[in-house]
Amino acid sequence: MKFKFDNIWFGVSLGVFVPLVALIIFYFGEYKGMGVCEFFSLMKGMNIFTKVLSLCVVPNLGLFFIFIRKNFLFSARGVLFATLIYALIVFILFFAL
Repeated sequence: MKFKFDNIWFGVSLGVFVPLVALIIFYFGEYKGMGVCEFFSLMKGMNIFTKVLSLCVVPNLGLFFIFIRKNFLFSARGVLFATLIYALIVFILFFAL
Protein backbone atom coordinates (compact mmCIF):
# COMPACT_ATOMS: atom_id res chain seq x y z
CA MET A 1 0.00 0.00 0.00
CA LYS A 2 2.93 2.31 0.63
CA PHE A 3 4.08 2.22 -2.99
CA LYS A 4 0.67 3.30 -4.24
CA PHE A 5 0.81 6.60 -2.34
CA ASP A 6 4.57 7.08 -2.16
CA ASN A 7 5.44 8.57 -5.51
CA ILE A 8 6.33 12.02 -6.71
CA TRP A 9 3.31 12.43 -9.00
CA PHE A 10 0.87 11.71 -6.19
CA GLY A 11 2.59 14.37 -4.08
CA VAL A 12 2.62 16.90 -6.93
CA SER A 13 -1.08 16.25 -7.63
CA LEU A 14 -2.05 16.80 -4.02
CA GLY A 15 0.35 19.74 -3.72
CA VAL A 16 -1.40 21.47 -6.63
CA PHE A 17 -4.93 20.43 -5.65
CA VAL A 18 -4.91 21.35 -1.93
CA PRO A 19 -4.15 25.10 -2.44
CA LEU A 20 -6.90 25.29 -5.07
CA VAL A 21 -9.33 23.79 -2.56
CA ALA A 22 -8.15 26.33 0.02
CA LEU A 23 -8.80 29.15 -2.48
CA ILE A 24 -12.30 27.78 -3.16
CA ILE A 25 -13.00 27.59 0.58
CA PHE A 26 -11.79 31.19 0.95
CA TYR A 27 -14.05 32.26 -1.92
CA PHE A 28 -17.15 30.57 -0.52
CA GLY A 29 -16.36 31.72 3.02
CA GLU A 30 -15.84 35.40 2.27
CA TYR A 31 -17.25 36.28 -1.16
CA LYS A 32 -20.02 33.76 -1.79
CA GLY A 33 -22.48 36.15 -3.44
CA MET A 34 -19.88 37.48 -5.87
CA GLY A 35 -19.09 35.99 -9.27
CA VAL A 36 -15.75 34.28 -9.76
CA CYS A 37 -14.48 36.83 -12.30
CA GLU A 38 -15.62 39.66 -10.05
CA PHE A 39 -13.86 37.99 -7.12
CA PHE A 40 -10.54 37.84 -8.99
CA SER A 41 -10.97 41.42 -10.22
CA LEU A 42 -11.61 42.59 -6.65
CA MET A 43 -8.54 40.77 -5.36
CA LYS A 44 -6.45 42.26 -8.16
CA GLY A 45 -7.89 45.73 -7.50
CA MET A 46 -7.21 45.47 -3.78
CA ASN A 47 -3.71 44.20 -4.58
CA ILE A 48 -4.14 41.10 -2.42
CA PHE A 49 -4.21 38.32 -5.03
CA THR A 50 -0.60 37.23 -4.46
CA LYS A 51 -1.07 37.41 -0.69
CA VAL A 52 -4.19 35.24 -0.78
CA LEU A 53 -2.53 32.78 -3.15
CA SER A 54 0.47 32.58 -0.83
CA LEU A 55 -1.77 31.83 2.16
CA CYS A 56 -3.61 29.14 0.22
CA VAL A 57 -0.33 27.23 -0.11
CA VAL A 58 0.05 26.94 3.70
CA PRO A 59 -2.00 23.70 3.91
CA ASN A 60 0.77 22.07 1.84
CA LEU A 61 2.93 22.37 4.94
CA GLY A 62 0.60 20.04 6.83
CA LEU A 63 0.48 17.67 3.89
CA PHE A 64 4.27 17.68 3.68
CA PHE A 65 4.64 16.81 7.37
CA ILE A 66 2.01 14.07 7.14
CA PHE A 67 3.96 12.47 4.30
CA ILE A 68 7.22 12.81 6.23
CA ARG A 69 5.62 11.27 9.32
CA LYS A 70 4.25 8.33 7.28
CA ASN A 71 7.68 7.94 5.64
CA PHE A 72 6.27 8.70 2.18
CA LEU A 73 9.37 10.61 1.18
CA PHE A 74 8.71 10.66 -2.56
CA SER A 75 5.23 12.09 -2.01
CA ALA A 76 6.70 14.69 0.35
CA ARG A 77 9.18 15.58 -2.38
CA GLY A 78 6.29 16.03 -4.82
CA VAL A 79 4.44 18.34 -2.42
CA LEU A 80 7.61 20.37 -1.99
CA PHE A 81 7.99 20.63 -5.78
CA ALA A 82 4.37 21.81 -6.18
CA THR A 83 4.91 24.37 -3.42
CA LEU A 84 7.98 25.70 -5.22
CA ILE A 85 5.94 25.98 -8.42
CA TYR A 86 3.33 28.01 -6.52
CA ALA A 87 6.11 30.21 -5.12
CA LEU A 88 7.38 30.84 -8.64
CA ILE A 89 3.86 31.72 -9.81
CA VAL A 90 3.37 34.10 -6.88
CA PHE A 91 6.75 35.70 -7.57
CA ILE A 92 5.89 36.23 -11.25
CA LEU A 93 2.40 37.55 -10.48
CA PHE A 94 3.76 39.89 -7.80
CA PHE A 95 5.83 41.73 -10.37
CA ALA A 96 3.34 41.37 -13.26
CA LEU A 97 0.23 42.72 -11.50
